Amino acid sequence: MKKKYQVLFAAFEAAPFFKTGGLGEVAGSLPAALKREGADVRLILPKVAALPERFAAKLRHVADFQVPVGWRWQYCGVEELKYKYITYYFLDNEYYFKRDGLYGFGDEAERMAFFAKAVLEAIQYLPDFEPDILHCNDWHTALAPVFLREQYMASPKYAKIKTVFSVHNLKFQGQFGSYLLGDLLGLASGAAMSQLIFDNDLNYMCGALCYSDRLLTVSPTYAEEICTPAYGEGLDSVFRRRRAQLRGILNGIDYQAYNPEKDKYLPAHFSAADLAGKAECKAALQERLGLPENPQAPLLVLVSRLTEQKGLDLLLHILQELLQSEPDLQMAVLGQGDDRYEHDFGWFGHYFSQQVAYRCEFSDDLAHNFYAAGDLLLMPSRFEPCGLAQLIAMRYGTLPVVRECGGLKDSVQPYNRFTGEGTGFGFANYNAHELLFTLQNALTVYREEPEVWQQLMVQAMSQDFSWQRSAREYAEVYKELLNI
Repeated sequence: MKKKYQVLFAAFEAAPFFKTGGLGEVAGSLPAALKREGADVRLILPKVAALPERFAAKLRHVADFQVPVGWRWQYCGVEELKYKYITYYFLDNEYYFKRDGLYGFGDEAERMAFFAKAVLEAIQYLPDFEPDILHCNDWHTALAPVFLREQYMASPKYAKIKTVFSVHNLKFQGQFGSYLLGDLLGLASGAAMSQLIFDNDLNYMCGALCYSDRLLTVSPTYAEEICTPAYGEGLDSVFRRRRAQLRGILNGIDYQAYNPEKDKYLPAHFSAADLAGKAECKAALQERLGLPENPQAPLLVLVSRLTEQKGLDLLLHILQELLQSEPDLQMAVLGQGDDRYEHDFGWFGHYFSQQVAYRCEFSDDLAHNFYAAGDLLLMPSRFEPCGLAQLIAMRYGTLPVVRECGGLKDSVQPYNRFTGEGTGFGFANYNAHELLFTLQNALTVYREEPEVWQQLMVQAMSQDFSWQRSAREYAEVYKELLNI
């Protein structure tokens, strides 16, 4: 009996190597927390062009082999890197992976089929490692559980592997023409056809939802929501059918990277016991953004991808009314995304230059300073599987204003004026004026009840959203599957 159960964590991106969003944050942080929970976790990734040279120079060649992709055979190399006590494997194929950017190419179906098949082929060549669990993430790896059950079960090394599939972004499912089922995947006959074809399309994620032993998503409320037509992105019937295997585990954040007591990006440090440095951070950001340096002015911050999902239509609908009724209010926006939102926030930054500052970019430096300086964080999302910004904001004593959905509902406790409980402010319906009234209520507390506000800050900063909390729940899933 091995001392530790072994988990191979498959993802298409992971910090600090390359990332585009929440999946990269999770894949970069969760494995280390799982290792502290007693699992031998190793991460397998594509070797993409974005891999920084400082990491690429340290790769050690482990093996190379040929991968069957439809009727073709393609080269795959396995490169190993040990970094911060975690072993990483990078799968090398320049034809599929040496490109500018991670996603958005015309042959995505083939690239991801290759990656999923290469993950399974690589298991034969990993030294001193035979995974008990294969944990796949989002549609890029969704075919691995399918291929495992359909094509690899004859080998004892594969027959014992249990599969876990995590949904991070349900909007992207890997949907392609059904003709690829045979030509590319070699699965045109048998059970796979009924599991992979959904609404007349080949759907990679649907395959993983049907074939995996356990299904996870990134918050308990979102696990409930995706079983409904409103949030299920067309797959709600599949989630309902597999509800007994579905569980939501709230994401965490890296408490070393996000620590107001030691954060290298901040001009001053602070803690729940000594909040003085937060005022210095606010003054420094106001100066940096060209806003009036007024310590009493409530500062709203928005750190986000600028997309429809984030509820920006609600905010923009009431923003002019809010700014005109609250002349000392300030708002700082950091993010890039859809042209219309970049244009609208740019307009407000120009015509309300004493109240609104917009930075059409993203940098860790600015993001950390926004979180530390803000009084309120805006997250009026249309839907939110988990969300990380609200977790980070609370760590820095910035109170979130959220729509109560998905992970926002699970992580932010709305202020209760009768009990004093709360870590932020919330509203239920996707309605612009509910957002406005919630903001006005928050601003009233900020101005008229400073002692209550400070207590809310302390309560928010005292929450535990570390990865270790989440990792314990992941470990429970693994151990249940392995009966240990």
